Amino acid sequence: MTSCKNIHFVILVLRIVSNIILLYTTSQSQSTTFLVVDSKIWGGEMKVVAIVQARMGSSRLPGKILRSLDGVTVLELIHKRLSQCRSLHEIVVATSCSEKDDAVEEEMKRLNIPVYRGDENDVLDRYYRVASITQAEAIVRITGDCPLIDPGIVDAVVGKYIDRQPSLDYVSNIHPPTFPDGLDVEVFSFEALERAWKETSNRFDREHVTPFIHGHPEWFPSANLSAPQDYSGLRWTLDEQKDYEFLLALSAKAADLGIPTISATWEAWLNIVEQYPWLAEINSLYQRNEGSNSSSQELGGVAMTEAKGAETG
Repeated sequence: MTSCKNIHFVILVLRIVSNIILLYTTSQSQSTTFLVVDSKIWGGEMKVVAIVQARMGSSRLPGKILRSLDGVTVLELIHKRLSQCRSLHEIVVATSCSEKDDAVEEEMKRLNIPVYRGDENDVLDRYYRVASITQAEAIVRITGDCPLIDPGIVDAVVGKYIDRQPSLDYVSNIHPPTFPDGLDVEVFSFEALERAWKETSNRFDREHVTPFIHGHPEWFPSANLSAPQDYSGLRWTLDEQKDYEFLLALSAKAADLGIPTISATWEAWLNIVEQYPWLAEINSLYQRNEGSNSSSQELGGVAMTEAKGAETG
């Protein structure tokens, strides 16, 4: 596993360096200013890196992240949707060194998407390593079971985090959850991530990345972004076969209406689901906290999100 980590550490570093060189070359040809100073890129903005945790070993729906949805894999769709965010400087996929995840690396290489491979169960370590390599100042946590992740919501959560600096270390839209399941976003500081990485040895904390952070508001002040009303009962995630059938039907209906899956907003999805209520019935058997086996100290939407992350991470 150590050799696997080292190899993919180097791969990610080389890709980042090449991207910097490309950006520098482009900026010079266009007579614009491009600076890298104290890890801050593009006019001194805070560097924000999205890390998508993804692995093939889901117990309920193995290989779901490489299933096809609207002609692309789920992971590619997530990346394409995140690429529309205005707040992100980089997007990195963090998978494991398990042999099963060789397919993830191969797919990311095919798409020229940076990928890091690390410990299968210590997802917190994966996040810390990627954040360190990319010199991230703010980290956006995305899980690979959210193919409809919404760029507007991501930008709103990141914006709330940045607007309230330096008073906040953590902002999400899941404490409590009010958006449909499958649009979960968490943003936290590198300092909070590093402290969690150094101080917690709890297996649950390390597998689920953020419990140590949002579990200590006295150390890490936080805020939440809420939807206009409570839509948390809607299920747009990918954890079960019925979820996959729902997403296929939803994207097909969107295509019929001339709405591209890659760029549809969450409001557009909501309009479709409300206009065609039979869609939501496809996976209505499952509740938001279905399959949660988290510790008793994690409650409600928090427990749900952590359990979902474990299935995908």
